[in-house]
Amino acid sequence: MAIKIFKRIAEEVDATMARDPAARSRLMVVLAYPSFYAILFHRLAHRIYKAGFYTPARMVSQLSRFLTGIEINPGAQVGRRLFIDHGMGVVIGETAIVGDDVTLYHDVTLGGISPSINSSTQVNVKRHPTLEDGVIVGAGAQILGDIVVGKNARVGANAVVVKDVPPGVAVVGIPARIVKPKDPCTDFDAYGIPGRELPDPVSRALDGLLDQISRLQARVGTLEAELQTRGSHLNGVNGASSEGLSEDDAASAVYELRNHI
Repeated sequence: MAIKIFKRIAEEVDATMARDPAARSRLMVVLAYPSFYAILFHRLAHRIYKAGFYTPARMVSQLSRFLTGIEINPGAQVGRRLFIDHGMGVVIGETAIVGDDVTLYHDVTLGGISPSINSSTQVNVKRHPTLEDGVIVGAGAQILGDIVVGKNARVGANAVVVKDVPPGVAVVGIPARIVKPKDPCTDFDAYGIPGRELPDPVSRALDGLLDQISRLQARVGTLEAELQTRGSHLNGVNGASSEGLSEDDAASAVYELRNHI
């Protein structure tokens, strides 16, 4: 048992070393990283919680919060090799589930959105998010409600996520939108941002609409020219003015044309 515990501790330290270039040594991680202590305290608090001693478990978690600035409810299920970079302000709710190899940055909230009334009916009800393996959540992001963030997904800084996130995509914004649906995320992306330049989904949609408007305007111009040519030809045949349709007739024809496009 003792050997297993030490292996798990070494695993947590190695995970921090692998994901933070500022960690110069294992000794530095053990002595100076709040994430390391917060996770150790949570492992203890969670065991006490599972044994049914809820108040002592909460006391341990509050001590951890006081020392590290990271609040993890003792009921939360936290997987292996969790790394909380910087850590201050992180909140993980009671029914949250965090998979293996997850990375969280400071000010992240894994919260519930259940109403504050009738709280007794919400006991043991899943109301916090599930983060699957390999998820990265950027600083300030809020993931709210009983939703699932899929494996290897990336949540950008300050995003607000209120719907399920498919595996391997990146989401940003308020509310969060997918900005990288292709080429699933596999590399480590600091702060949940895959690459320095991300397409804005709103801007991309507006660009598409502008392109469509340009094509329609060109089509209208072509049809107007054809209409004028045909009108001139018909007037010439009937002995009318060679200048084509009258202004009123042309305006009426263009109006009808626009209504049918």
